Amino acid sequence: MNGDFDYALVGAGLHNGLIALALRVHQPGARVAVVERGPRPGGNHTWCFHAGDLDDAARAWIDPLVVARWPGYDVAFPAHRRRLDAVYACVSSERLAARLTEALDAPGCALWTGAVATEVAADRVTVRAADGGVHEVRATVVIDARGPDHGAPTACGWQKFLGQELRLAAPHGLDRPVLMDATVDQLDGFRFVYVLPLAPDRLLVEDTYFSDGSMIDAAALRARVAAYVADRGWSVVAVEREETGILPLPWRAAAPTATAPLRAGYAGGWFHPVTGYSFPMAARVAGHVAATPAAALFGPGLTRLAAAHGDQLGFALRLNKMLFRWFPPARRYHVLERFYRLPEPLIRRFYALELTALDRARILVGRPPRGLSLRAALRPEVP
Repeated sequence: MNGDFDYALVGAGLHNGLIALALRVHQPGARVAVVERGPRPGGNHTWCFHAGDLDDAARAWIDPLVVARWPGYDVAFPAHRRRLDAVYACVSSERLAARLTEALDAPGCALWTGAVATEVAADRVTVRAADGGVHEVRATVVIDARGPDHGAPTACGWQKFLGQELRLAAPHGLDRPVLMDATVDQLDGFRFVYVLPLAPDRLLVEDTYFSDGSMIDAAALRARVAAYVADRGWSVVAVEREETGILPLPWRAAAPTATAPLRAGYAGGWFHPVTGYSFPMAARVAGHVAATPAAALFGPGLTRLAAAHGDQLGFALRLNKMLFRWFPPARRYHVLERFYRLPEPLIRRFYALELTALDRARILVGRPPRGLSLRAALRPEVP
């Protein structure tokens, strides 16, 4: 395992997975090492993105990861339903793992699973391998993307969910995803159900919460998924896969930096704090890393990229503070219901964190959503 590389990537989730794949396309001769503590890269996740989130260069290496694509999606709230026409696509951790394993099976590259990074520095990573041996990996560039459990914020709400991939006895009849079905009972914060029609007889159904607490009662959420499916007349043959997630949604967080080692992913600030959605940010970082020689990565280009994202991040953090501190848990759905009445191009830019000054004004100006508590809004925040 000891050796010299151009890039050492710590963690093999979405962010470093995309970086490694972009490097193999744009710098095929680069020596890339990936260190992953789990038994395989990618973990057990489903990631989605809007077509407008990616530029043409990114599509070249992201399209092979796509397992399903739809012409748009729906949202539903108690007083508002809408069909949006932005193309929506799904990437599975299984597909990411397969592509990444294949890409790194090349001279000068390595993928180590079951390996824990015990020390991460600007030019080296100390690794405890699956067999217990300790090794040193040296690299021109080290990128640390180990996830939100490394440096999770404290001033935050939580996005938590339990999703099941279901095989049905008959076709479900959906032609596009339901990104938010908030017509369900509002329990434990803002609650909605997320539905992806992966095949005519297969669905991913996730029961999701924007909550003040991080605890999940898995049995209760499984029962709610089953009730949601039964209410729609779908008969389940098998639960083929289950995933859970708990992500901090902060209103205080540090902006990304352009210093070595590069902190990528959630812990580095490259995410959307209102949604937990990080695919566009991961693609941008991966594209920049792959387009820049390793020796020149920590230069003005990366500084500009971090500053631009930091500006967008700051505004999104303020939105989170309003959502979690100004609205009682059971009334938070009004905020999203109002948001989905805005123009569709603005909604796309919101998810991609590419908001203009006018977009920000459109989000904030006007009659506030129902449920706003002035007492909560004026209450001083405890550090």
